Amino acid sequence: MNRLSVTERLALNKYELDDGHPHIIVNNEVCEAECKIRACLFVCPANVYSQQNGKIVADWAGCLECGTCTVACPPEALHWEYPRGGFGILYRYG
Repeated sequence: MNRLSVTERLALNKYELDDGHPHIIVNNEVCEAECKIRACLFVCPANVYSQQNGKIVADWAGCLECGTCTVACPPEALHWEYPRGGFGILYRYG
């Protein structure tokens, strides 16, 4: 029996996207003023966050809904909530 890597396990998940209703919204004004280390770029296990042209951008479509970013980021810098019912991640591995 072969063991799957984390990347291979994540690839088995299914995402039901709620187009037009992102469950992560980054407030870059607060982010720039209060967060110099950009922790979200390092703590998110799904690499949802990236820095583009000096701004933090969230690709919420691949979010694992773990909430790690809500702990690492200043509270006003990030609006995060669970997706509406029937949307979000569906875990398919163990």
